[in-house]
Amino acid sequence: MNAQPILKVVIHGASGRMGQALLRLAAQMPDIDVVAAVARRAPSQRVIDGVPHFAASELSGLPAFDVAIDFSLPDGVAALARLCAERGAALVCGTTGLDAEGEAALAALAGRAPLVWASNYSLGVAVLTDLVARAAALLADWDCDIVESHHIHKKDAPSGTALSLGQAAQGQGVQPHYASLRAGDIVGEHTVQFAGLGERIELVHRASNRDIFARGALEAARRLVARAPGRYSVAELLTA
Repeated sequence: MNAQPILKVVIHGASGRMGQALLRLAAQMPDIDVVAAVARRAPSQRVIDGVPHFAASELSGLPAFDVAIDFSLPDGVAALARLCAERGAALVCGTTGLDAEGEAALAALAGRAPLVWASNYSLGVAVLTDLVARAAALLADWDCDIVESHHIHKKDAPSGTALSLGQAAQGQGVQPHYASLRAGDIVGEHTVQFAGLGERIELVHRASNRDIFARGALEAARRLVARAPGRYSVAELLTA
């Protein structure tokens, strides 16, 4: 029996909520070796639970890796994308609110290595996005509203997931309206409502545990590394 190949992974944004979930779950997966964890500031310890830690300013010193998983801040994405392009490494990016530099760096990377950028790595949200597009195509003259709720620490509004759901509706000629709520420790809830005269349809996804996003990102990383250079969607990777 052939041994399972080991995937060498960098976690970028390791000090955040998603970064911590990725580190915890990856440690339980025998086919994944986290070769580096990168945080914004210099680490107080260089090695934690067997994983070398680096500051964002030390990217050039990272060991060899197959794929980077990024859940950081918008201003850190461009440098990581350029490093992945230089090394021909894949990138799974979940950072939202990107600026023009970040967008350009991702576009350049896709010409040299496989890339997936998504606002949400949940399989349920991938299915929800498909359902929204189908509903919008059939209900083009109905009102479309997207309501999203997240924890009080989330900065961007509407959320990246809400905007992606809105793009699915817009692709069918429907213009959505958005509402955002920030309260408590809500992991993430998204409701897409189509309202007509005397009736309405609600499509809802509720995340009760952040691990669903981390698991989805790790699975996307597994499936991305074997792909040719280019830009891929979560649905292409997780439902293939």
